Amino acid sequence: MGRLAVRSSYQVEERPGWLRGAPPPGWVRALPVALLVGVSAATLASPHPLDIGFLLGAIPPLAVLSYGPLATAVLGGLAVALLNIPASGLDRPGNTDLLTICFVSLLSVFMSYARSRRDAQLVTERTVAEAVQRAVVPPLPERVGAVGCVGLYRAAQRGTLVGGDFIDVRESPHGVRAVMVDVQGHGLVSVPTVVSLLGAFREAVLDEPDLESVAARLDRRLRVDSAAVPHAELFATAVLLEFSPDARSVRLVACGHPPPLLLHVGRAREVEVVPGAPLGLGLTDLDPPKEATVELRVGDRLFLASDGVWEARDSDGAFYPLADRLAALADGDGDGLPGRVWADLVRQCGTVMDDATMLLLTPSGDHPR
Repeated sequence: MGRLAVRSSYQVEERPGWLRGAPPPGWVRALPVALLVGVSAATLASPHPLDIGFLLGAIPPLAVLSYGPLATAVLGGLAVALLNIPASGLDRPGNTDLLTICFVSLLSVFMSYARSRRDAQLVTERTVAEAVQRAVVPPLPERVGAVGCVGLYRAAQRGTLVGGDFIDVRESPHGVRAVMVDVQGHGLVSVPTVVSLLGAFREAVLDEPDLESVAARLDRRLRVDSAAVPHAELFATAVLLEFSPDARSVRLVACGHPPPLLLHVGRAREVEVVPGAPLGLGLTDLDPPKEATVELRVGDRLFLASDGVWEARDSDGAFYPLADRLAALADGDGDGLPGRVWADLVRQCGTVMDDATMLLLTPSGDHPR
């Protein structure tokens, strides 16, 4: 596992490897210089002429991987100069060989220039994309009212920070409210729906007196969006929570989404809640989701996960045993629990093909540090 790009209460994405846009590691930068020094040292140390001058032709292309055009030109020039120094023992290449290395050096300078310009453009585009995506789904605060929050998100589409899942925790006149939504599909094609639902939730949190009404607002939003697109068939699963002002109880509504897991004294169990229909199907008006209330004790924590976690399978096709593994991983740093679950999930199931989202909510003053 690589280091996280953001260390906050909402851990979103890992740093890309150097083949995906990150700066090259030190050993890549050292390769052309090491090859130049190595060939020179070998020819000077050998009592007999060595026919290894051809290796110098690899120096300019290696320099392209990590150096700018000026440094590439210098390294290419040193390679050509070394071929023409009698003391090096490499000064007897044929004209064709020498011209080939000169041509490769000039071509490498051009390629280095093009790569440098491309990298600069990619850095700009990545910075803009990350800023836009973080504006769509900003990081969670570490605490909202009396509730501590730790989230983790891994998009199915590599290199993106936003996909078909989202979580949010907001203060309202009725207490702290939280939501986890899993939109149909995944990747960037789901982002417009995520934006629409997130905006609807933030408005409903302030306006609606109960969670059933909040769910109805989200359902209506999806139905309106779906009506504008022929055969869109938009739907989403969701679980909504509302903590009492003293954080001693929590009310829950599940709309086709797995219920939260309640963590207490190293044990994890599913909260009992009657599941309602997924959002966007227009069924919440006919059969509203049933609200459940759970009394909370000191030390209780609520763990929410999307289908990307619940439905992950190992090589034998067995589902990831989230409740059992959560209980085993609950000891230790509370803020690190979602990260430990993710590492354990990847270790057991390998590549996760769906968006994976986790949210740990710790009410009252028992937020772990």
